[in-house]
Amino acid sequence: MVAPGMDVNEPVRALFERLANDAGREIIAVRKSGFSVDNKSDGSPVTIADTRAEAAILKGLEIELPDMAFVCEEQISTGTVPPELGTCFILVDPLDGTREFTSGRDEFTVNIALIRDGVPEIGVVYAPATGIGYSARPGLAERYHQLPDGTVADRRRIDVNKDGIVRRIVASRSHRTAETDAFIAKYPDAQIVSVGSSLKFCLLAEGKADLYPRFGRTMEWDTAAGDAVLRAAGGKTRLVDGGEFTYGKRNQPDDCDFANSWFISSVG
Repeated sequence: MVAPGMDVNEPVRALFERLANDAGREIIAVRKSGFSVDNKSDGSPVTIADTRAEAAILKGLEIELPDMAFVCEEQISTGTVPPELGTCFILVDPLDGTREFTSGRDEFTVNIALIRDGVPEIGVVYAPATGIGYSARPGLAERYHQLPDGTVADRRRIDVNKDGIVRRIVASRSHRTAETDAFIAKYPDAQIVSVGSSLKFCLLAEGKADLYPRFGRTMEWDTAAGDAVLRAAGGKTRLVDGGEFTYGKRNQPDDCDFANSWFISSVG
């Protein structure tokens, strides 16, 4: 229910935060109890934490937003694809950074994003191991700390660094490519920050990095939530040639549905 004067996007953002926390609890429970690692048909790793987290998110989405189309990584991997997306749909990556998760690092996240007309407008990136989350709706990006009891200890607005100086470039810990290294070489004085998952977008959003080049394969659910946070904080994501970076891509002549082209995220 939307109260008079409330931004209509705010209830959706609050829902995403709650569901990301629910998913995070499932992931941490699996981490504590132990797990095995399997490989999907594309060779990427998957664990029971991925499937339990996605189930927790879907349960809430189906209750609260029953008329919305959901594109979820693990459902897609088993062939469950919405027949139509409409102009507004949701992208879910229940455990982004599975390699970090299976390696015992803390840089894995839960990602939920709402896409409207190809643009990521509402997004939540939540890191269950640290309790740090990033949340966005148009015009507002925030960083928050979720305590174990579900309460939020600290919430503050974040914005990109707009001074135009490239001091820090963030790069994938697990997916560096020769093209990425060639791009980074154009900025010899910049510090390289390596981090896993969609936290790369969030570093730009809170002013801790200035560029994120991705010359490698990603899918829309990998990027949408972090991209929403970055855009709400004043940054942008573009194709390498400067073109629009959009979501809901289907029937692509040279790749599968929801696959991204290479991109560069920046603070302006």
